[in-house]
Amino acid sequence: MSVAEDRPLVQVEHLAEFFPITGGILQRKAGEVKAVDDVSFTIARGETLGLVGESGCGKTTVGRLLLRLIEPTAGRILFGQEQVDLTQLRGAELKPFRRRMQIIFQDPYASLDPRSPIGTAIGEGLRIHGMGSAAERADKVARMMELVGLQPYQARRYPHEFSGGQRQRIGIARALVLAPELLVCDEPVSALDVSIQAQVLNLLRSLQRELGLTYLFVAHNMGVVEHISDRVAVMYLGALAEVAPSDAIYRAPLHPYTIALLSAVPVADPEARAKRRRIILVGDVPSPVNPPAGCRFHTRCWLRQQLGNPERCATERPELRDFGPGHGVACHFAEELVEPQRRDKAIATAAAASSARAGGGEAVAPVHEPRVPQPEDVTPPFRRIGGDGGMPQ
Repeated sequence: MSVAEDRPLVQVEHLAEFFPITGGILQRKAGEVKAVDDVSFTIARGETLGLVGESGCGKTTVGRLLLRLIEPTAGRILFGQEQVDLTQLRGAELKPFRRRMQIIFQDPYASLDPRSPIGTAIGEGLRIHGMGSAAERADKVARMMELVGLQPYQARRYPHEFSGGQRQRIGIARALVLAPELLVCDEPVSALDVSIQAQVLNLLRSLQRELGLTYLFVAHNMGVVEHISDRVAVMYLGALAEVAPSDAIYRAPLHPYTIALLSAVPVADPEARAKRRRIILVGDVPSPVNPPAGCRFHTRCWLRQQLGNPERCATERPELRDFGPGHGVACHFAEELVEPQRRDKAIATAAAASSARAGGGEAVAPVHEPRVPQPEDVTPPFRRIGGDGGMPQ
């Protein structure tokens, strides 16, 4: 394998995005929102990197920065074997790279023009880039629709005539029609029903195998990310907390924030749910306008509380340190969680403290005894009250 072939498709270095806050009659700058602050990662060709975190942590902003939909404040984005720095390109220089990078939006309905047939929406990129004749574009649109599980005759229909899952398939077809190398999936299943989520995730996986795609999969649900990602990056308040292969991060997470997120993932098995140790974080996420000094998670960190509130967390920002092949953790005291028995003991202590704060009812799922139906539980029958209508009485 050549050096060029061994390079990652995407290499992000010290990426930052600070949105200005203006006020007053002259709209002078009064502050800034630090949405993304010194984020670095790579995405290998053909892999899926899951980017996870609470709402407002900056993960969607990272995806839009990769696509150059917004201008970065600082950092570099190296793309392709040629390692082109996308942050240095402007206007027409960016157009060839637009074909190579596409996005699947979170809301499939809001991302479609309600006045345009879906065939027009899917083929829009082909027209913009001047690819093929009208007949060739129509044929390409039909093939893309079949690829994502739609019928070509539906190209004349409008977005409101489709279900949510079908509209997301339309969005996927629109993203794929230009044969991109990188797809940014911006929470593509969060607006869908659970059963439809599985269908869309399976579709994305099969398309990746068939077309050799590379994904940045943005989500806030750790359970969803587990089934599609090769590696997972966890974000908190604009910074990376942990990056690791998927099996490592779900089997042995080392950052206190990652462990808390995983403890909140819904569990279907009642026995496993009853044994789960739930860690409930104290307090709200700090404002990105004025993030905490040092480790951004230290104001809510349960590990710091167990260690006696060390001042290092409040004054020194941790770097991503290597704790195994590809396993980076931004925590000063991650060593406390490396050994399985010590990690289990620390989690049990934190779960017990969470249970005490919640009155004993949220650390683990409570077991409910069967309840005898009471008279007030019975839905009253419908009785006709004149005319053709009825109402419960």
